[in-house]
Amino acid sequence: MMEPSMWAASTRQKAARRASMKSETGKKYLTTLLSVLAAIAVICSIHYVAYGNHENGFLKIGFVYVGDASTAYTSNFMKAQTEIEKLYAENVETTARYNVSEDSVDAVLEELVDAGCGLIFTTSYGYGEKTKECAEQHPDVQFCQATCSNANEDPLLPNYHTFMGSIYQGKYLCGVVAGMKLKELIAEGRITPEQAKIGYVGAYPSAEVISDYTAFLLGARTEVPDAVMTVKYANTWTNYHLEKKLAKELIDEGCVVISQETDTSGPAAACEESKSSQEVYYVSYNESMRDIAPTTYLIGTRFNWAPYMTAAAQAVLEGKDIEECVEATVHGNDAGAGFEQEWVQLLELNAYSAAEGTEERIEELVKGFKEDSVQVFYGDYTGTNPDDPSDTIDLREEYHESENCSAPTFHYVLDEVITIQ
Repeated sequence: MMEPSMWAASTRQKAARRASMKSETGKKYLTTLLSVLAAIAVICSIHYVAYGNHENGFLKIGFVYVGDASTAYTSNFMKAQTEIEKLYAENVETTARYNVSEDSVDAVLEELVDAGCGLIFTTSYGYGEKTKECAEQHPDVQFCQATCSNANEDPLLPNYHTFMGSIYQGKYLCGVVAGMKLKELIAEGRITPEQAKIGYVGAYPSAEVISDYTAFLLGARTEVPDAVMTVKYANTWTNYHLEKKLAKELIDEGCVVISQETDTSGPAAACEESKSSQEVYYVSYNESMRDIAPTTYLIGTRFNWAPYMTAAAQAVLEGKDIEECVEATVHGNDAGAGFEQEWVQLLELNAYSAAEGTEERIEELVKGFKEDSVQVFYGDYTGTNPDDPSDTIDLREEYHESENCSAPTFHYVLDEVITIQ
């Protein structure tokens, strides 16, 4: 039989071994738990970096710009970016890439995805194809492409969206302002009705450009039915010297009003510096040029991207569908609007050079657009598709621009009243 003292010692040893075993087991459980928690933390960190963690009220937004602050087109997008930063200062971080070519946009998009952007805005039509390809590869990132029309084409992607303002409305109204000036000049005997010529510097013969200069001329002809237009294409958006040269040529050919669908101040400078014996007036695009052309500038129109872009940011922050949150005409994953939602705005009117009564006429037309009572592409005109001469149109039946998508679709040059050089 074991002595009491020996039994006690044995009992203490067994208890110590059991305690030691429990301690080791606890350490293993603790180590395992800490490992699991660390893994979760890493996964959450990766999710935060990759997708902006907008589910938790934070969103990183990327912007891809074809130009920079020196161009009016990009400057308008930058104003919307600033508006997003003001509205969602505590919840949003923004990053932008400037002067991105169409050839390099895919690499820039991948860079923004890797940087943790959960929402990316791309701002040039030429980005559309590659942006959609990137969206297909990154379904957890939302991509919003301006001025494009491929959101509702196959493949349909829930994270790829297109948007554009109905700028033709602003162009039409600016044409009316120009027409009122021409009418005043005719009434005062400073030009004849046959001299009511408009010159237009366009970037490319695309639907966007053609739609806008057609709307401009149709607006002018509501005031001066004899007005005609000559268009010169620069085949670029941002060549100051070429745009100025083309505008000067139009002035030398007798154009009394000059406007543009390009991004530099070249045409404005050409008007203000003109040495022609015939006076000339200028209508701008995307920014006021009154500081550059104080005596010749009449008015201008611009895109206001803020309503869409701020709504898109809010939607992604809240985990909602973008098209359900924007105030616009929506077709699938495409959204557009005009004066009625302030997606299109007029720039300042130069009372110094504008015809009497212009301000009242502007108010009347803006109200008409908001009430959807203004007919733009309508009248006793025929037109021909420059890419297909067999494709013609008769505007005695109104053409409803942007009826099925936000991007312009009118692609006909009006016969007899518009000349392409």
